[in-house]
Amino acid sequence: MATLWNWIQTHPRLSGWIALAVGMCAILVWEARSVGLLWYQWIALLVVTTLVAGACVWIISIDDDEN
Repeated sequence: MATLWNWIQTHPRLSGWIALAVGMCAILVWEARSVGLLWYQWIALLVVTTLVAGACVWIISIDDDEN
C-alpha cells in the first residue's frame, strides 16, 4: 500500500487521469448499458471518454506549471 501511495505522490497527473477515467467510464457504462450499442461503439466511447479525462486533468494542471 505504501508503494502505491508513493507512486500516486510521484505521478499525480497520471494517477488523477486514471482515477477520473475509471470513474467516467464506469458512469458511461452504467448509463448506456441498455442503449444497444455495438462492440466497436463501446470501444470508441470508452477511448474518447478516457481521452476527455486526460484533457480535464491537463487543463486543471496548467496552473501548476506556472508556479
